[in-house]
Amino acid sequence: MPAGQPRARRTTRSRRIAAMLTALTVLLMPISVVSAQESSAKPLVRMARATWDTGWFQAEVYRLLLLQLGYRVEGPVTMENAEFYEAVAAGEVDLWANGWFPLHDVYVSPDAAVEVVGTAVDDGALQGYFVDASSAAEHGITNLGDLATASVAAKFDRDGDGRADLVGCNVGWSCAQTIDHHLDAYGLNDTVEHIQGDYSPLIAETIARQRAGEAVLYFSWTPNWAMGALVPGVDVVWLQTPFPSLPQDQADSIDRTSVAGIPGCAEDPCQTGWPPNDIRAVANAEFLDTNPAVRTLLERVVIPLEDISAQNARMITEGGDPADIRRHAEEWVRANYAMVQEWVRAADPDAVALAPDGDDAPSGGTLTVAARALPPFVTYENGIYSGFEVELIKLLAADLGMETEIYAVDTVAKQIDDINRRVADVGLGGTAVTSHRERDVDFTVPVLDSGLSILTTAEESRGIGTRIAAFFRAVAQSDLPWLLAVFALAVLIAAHLIWLLERRHNPDFAEPYRQGIWDSFYWSVVTMSTVGYGDKVARGTRGRVLALLWIAMGTLVFASFTAAIASSLAVNELRSEISGPADLPGRRVATVKHSAGESYLPTIGVGPILVDDIDDAYQLLTEDEVEAVVFDAPVLQYHASHLGGGDVVTVGSEFRRVRYGLMVNENDPELRERLNLALLKLMETGIYARLHDGWFGTDKS
Repeated sequence: MPAGQPRARRTTRSRRIAAMLTALTVLLMPISVVSAQESSAKPLVRMARATWDTGWFQAEVYRLLLLQLGYRVEGPVTMENAEFYEAVAAGEVDLWANGWFPLHDVYVSPDAAVEVVGTAVDDGALQGYFVDASSAAEHGITNLGDLATASVAAKFDRDGDGRADLVGCNVGWSCAQTIDHHLDAYGLNDTVEHIQGDYSPLIAETIARQRAGEAVLYFSWTPNWAMGALVPGVDVVWLQTPFPSLPQDQADSIDRTSVAGIPGCAEDPCQTGWPPNDIRAVANAEFLDTNPAVRTLLERVVIPLEDISAQNARMITEGGDPADIRRHAEEWVRANYAMVQEWVRAADPDAVALAPDGDDAPSGGTLTVAARALPPFVTYENGIYSGFEVELIKLLAADLGMETEIYAVDTVAKQIDDINRRVADVGLGGTAVTSHRERDVDFTVPVLDSGLSILTTAEESRGIGTRIAAFFRAVAQSDLPWLLAVFALAVLIAAHLIWLLERRHNPDFAEPYRQGIWDSFYWSVVTMSTVGYGDKVARGTRGRVLALLWIAMGTLVFASFTAAIASSLAVNELRSEISGPADLPGRRVATVKHSAGESYLPTIGVGPILVDDIDDAYQLLTEDEVEAVVFDAPVLQYHASHLGGGDVVTVGSEFRRVRYGLMVNENDPELRERLNLALLKLMETGIYARLHDGWFGTDKS
């Protein structure tokens, strides 16, 4: 990724990592790999690599080439741009293969002890702005400057501020500075917003939106797997810029921003606004002077851009496991064996190749974390990961002298799979330790000890509509429907009897039947209800006897009717009061699949409504499809206090204890032990308690 994380910051932890590598180098120097003579002649090479994974293939190829040359290799360790250039100048690392020039010129001063050597990719690293082809055709968009028109920019607005949302670079990357410069230089700040965050999930979301037919606007570069997912000239249009303009530290390259042969661009050459970059190796100058064979090798290495792009696409489709990247590099070296041997012989005709150690994953100072959003454990807002477990893992990593690299997943299953495939080191996101999960993945010691809780609708939030619906549900669940049926039948019988008895001598109950029966029905109803308007009365003896009996029966029927309604409403009110697990049997209760709630509820006689995600349970509760949600107490309490808007509350005390842990690979006991020791240290020093109380309040247990 072009966009280094510059301007900066050299952390104490990075110094510690580099110092550890230096010490390790000294320790490993005497070790014989091929022979004592080879070991003494060719020292350990300390490699670094960039933070963008689209450049890790080249780093692995260079590692294999150094092994072919007979050098042992430590790493590569992942570093940010500014961090690497400072470390290589200080001799704390020896080289990397991820230099982008002229973009990285700002890091290399004329008097620095750093040498840029060779050119793996010549003028092939391109960058630019893109829109989906449909929007470009519909609105005639060919230039970034077209977005100065507010109506055009609004087509790409997703947050409602009226400005186009341009998915750009992470804060701190070099390309972020250039994008901001372009928006200012082209007068686009009023109509275009630079969206910054974690680039990988942002671009994945962008690709999904384009495939769903939505308008998209984004920045990308080559080589990058996104170029294969959204092909310029087919799926998207490569935008020109109004005129050449670059930040001051790149001003020397301003005449190189017009590039020929750009696919999907309206003109050829295309004014991309970005100069093509060479991908070059960067090494410590003293190291190269001491090891001229390495300099000669680096000067000769060329990796076709097409090969890098193809590997990037494979990396995504195959899952991007570290073993996959190593295998891709090994396959490339084998496929180009003759050329590789030519490079090696030119560098050192007497070189004895070393076999790569395929069992060791690339070492480094980064703890890769697969995070599943579940407030308050993990949140992702405004491009920033936060939450109790996010802050905790950063504290643990700092204690281990490591950096953290966090990426998002949607499910626990994906987390477990990534951990078992060693794509991720740690999984977090409020994962309860359960027996079935323990069979698939290992856990650290518990990071939080809590329990289950009940979320239900707040009484004051029940509107008139909800109360009316509750009334009709109470009626439907009572004896009222049967009483109404009996009442209707009795009215019909009484109406026919009074008509038969009175029709011949009483004009109030006329003949024929069709007219008289309606009068009789009317009399039957008003008499039974004891209203008795007096406009229709029985005149014969038998009719009056029937009327007396009917009045007496009506009193009993209406008393039963009133009692049934009162009983139903009283029961409904009592049923609406949930204060603990004992009130759940017989109710509609939702919980999440494979959660502690799913295993608990059947033990108290509740058949839960299972959902895939806790947000689905919240929706069911809001729509009155369920009466309660049972789930992990910290999650429900956070939702009620921060997101529920006063419409929902947690009731009762916590029950059925739940312990939460960080997921780790069951075949990596060393990492688990190191994390456990770091966690215990945080607890003993009181740091954990302060973190806990900041998110959950004082622990009163």
